Amino acid sequence: MLFIKRFKSIQRIAHITEPGDSLQVQGWIKSVRRLKNNVFLDINDGSTSGKLQVVLPRNPETQQLGAGSVISAVGRVQVAPNGHYELHADEVKFLSEGHLQDGYPFSPKQKHAPEYVREHLHLRSRVDYIAAQLRVRHRAQKIIHDYMDEQGFVKIDTPMLTTNDCEGAGEVFRVQPESAQLLKQMGRPNVPQDQSYFDQKVFLSVSGQLHLEAMSYGLGNTYTLAPAFRAENSKSPLHLAEFYMFEAELVQLEGLDVLAEFIERMLKDVTNRVLDANAADLHFCQQSANASSELPWLQVPWKMLSYDEALELLLANQSSFKTAVTADEGFSKEQELFLVSHCAAPVFVVDWPTRQKPFYMKSSRNNPERVHALDLLMPTVGELCGGSLRESDAARLSSHPDLPKELNWYVELRKYGGLQTGGFGMGFERYLQLLSGVKNIRDVIPFPRYPHSCKM
Repeated sequence: MLFIKRFKSIQRIAHITEPGDSLQVQGWIKSVRRLKNNVFLDINDGSTSGKLQVVLPRNPETQQLGAGSVISAVGRVQVAPNGHYELHADEVKFLSEGHLQDGYPFSPKQKHAPEYVREHLHLRSRVDYIAAQLRVRHRAQKIIHDYMDEQGFVKIDTPMLTTNDCEGAGEVFRVQPESAQLLKQMGRPNVPQDQSYFDQKVFLSVSGQLHLEAMSYGLGNTYTLAPAFRAENSKSPLHLAEFYMFEAELVQLEGLDVLAEFIERMLKDVTNRVLDANAADLHFCQQSANASSELPWLQVPWKMLSYDEALELLLANQSSFKTAVTADEGFSKEQELFLVSHCAAPVFVVDWPTRQKPFYMKSSRNNPERVHALDLLMPTVGELCGGSLRESDAARLSSHPDLPKELNWYVELRKYGGLQTGGFGMGFERYLQLLSGVKNIRDVIPFPRYPHSCKM
């Protein structure tokens, strides 16, 4: 009980709101300034991108204080001449003897390049802009969960281990035990030894969509925010081997326009809530990335183009692009950003060629060469969301040439009381890039994994 009372008496710096309060704070010393009579400490406890100045008398004991030490300070909050709060400390205690000595990679007063900071993942939460990014990430996740709960969605914990490749692109990571002895012990007749743990090949999930669909058939609208894994040979600033996917599945969905309307409303509402809840951290991230703090896409209606209309626009302007415009492939990021700029708003590109999209997307009954699919294109990041209506006809789904043979259960969903469903997926880290203006996706996730790099 004594521990609980003591813990509750410690004030987080972000929550200090009134001068005159007597309180206790704890944090890391970021910098020290020693004058004739006083010592001024800038401390941070991870709750805000701002620092709290602690003022204490200069004496032999305070001479030992240095950057990197963890301290506890008790005193009274006053207003400094610059208008900020400062704590005039009556008592300061060391909680850690660690200083930022030789070998510490980050100088307290120096701005380090993101590439350099990434070399020290275990220490980079001490870097102000990374800490701010992670607080924004936390807040955005919480707001998404709150929003979806308010809309009546059920959160599903979709599995990370799966037997299917939802997208059919072959960009999967194989999972099997490291121990050859274990695999040998578990061996069964007619099962390859490397598959003997599960009796079949198993992969890290590329998407929770198919599992969401299965749950939606009994629960109604569902969603997940879970890790996804793509084995792509890409070092692009928009790609990771492990990332988080926000995916939602809506039942009784009959048109792409309804899905697009939900996505636009959800993204605008969630973003406005993040801005209200974490404006200081978000602004700090934008400043650190030399990005604009304006998000004009919140104020305008979003546009919708058919794939054919978008392709026609791109072909008419192909001399402006470094990348070739072809009807057989998707659009490059350069081309996606052109469409956004041309429309002066985010763009839903809808009704895509069947050959470019996965087996589960609903084909147009008027034109089987097209599927009811959408990609949402946004400023700075290009494609943010991909979604579709799902094929609801069991016979059509069964006859699709790309239907994996192990997905009989997916067809059975349609046979046993099928529904009209549709949904979308959004790369959560790309959304954070869109908000903060951070150029490289590796700086909006705590522990980035990408080709040739899986540290810690």
